[in-house]
Amino acid sequence: MADRALAPIFDARNAAASRPIRTPKTAQLVAHNLRRMIIDGNLKDGDHLPHEAELMEHYSVSRPTLREAVRVLESERLVEVRRGSRSGARVCVPGPEIVARPASLLLELSGATVADVFVAREAIEPDAARILATEGTEEDFDELERIVDEEIPAAFASDNLAAGTSAFHLRMVQLSGNATLAIIAGMLHEITERHTGAVLLETRADKERYEASYKLEIRSCRRLIKLLRARDADGAFAHWQKHMVNARLSLMEGRENVQVRDILD
Repeated sequence: MADRALAPIFDARNAAASRPIRTPKTAQLVAHNLRRMIIDGNLKDGDHLPHEAELMEHYSVSRPTLREAVRVLESERLVEVRRGSRSGARVCVPGPEIVARPASLLLELSGATVADVFVAREAIEPDAARILATEGTEEDFDELERIVDEEIPAAFASDNLAAGTSAFHLRMVQLSGNATLAIIAGMLHEITERHTGAVLLETRADKERYEASYKLEIRSCRRLIKLLRARDADGAFAHWQKHMVNARLSLMEGRENVQVRDILD
């Protein structure tokens, strides 16, 4: 009776769900434990993993198993192994660039346009500004002001205005404290900076227009900082949303069909 009652559980319809459970390899378990230590901050960026002998003893594993675990972490770019070094694997906490390049490749393969990317950025940055107005510190606002006072003018003077303005946009999102928004912004950063740079390069021949773009950007950034310091979350959102829409319309005018692959090639 019991066998007949269980039989339907393992028929063809449930074959996918009833496959044998695979026990993780020991190397995967060791890698998981070390990965958790990095995530929890017990192992910080720049730290070296303990020596092989110490790790082998701690986890009761062989040298090949331990090295396989380290290779897993290396493939995830959580550690860096310098061949011939006696100091062992070094922890290297990745930044947004670890997902930026694969994401850019997916956008290229999907035929995404740069306009798509700017619309996505439009959906992210105003909300980040709203959060920052509520959660940000005076030190955060000071940092943004320093970018406006120093980095953007220096970038303008060196004919690389796109780098300065893009830095402000990215840092504003990062300072909001929302890790997800910051990662997405980091993924889109290179595409938007390159496109902005290409457009400004064309504009630079018209010195008056180029300088007007610079002054407008400075004024808009200062306005945002003023709203942030006043803790006007709705005002910051509305202002930056308008800024982003105007920036998209200006930078995409006549370039609506430019694809991401055209920018990154």
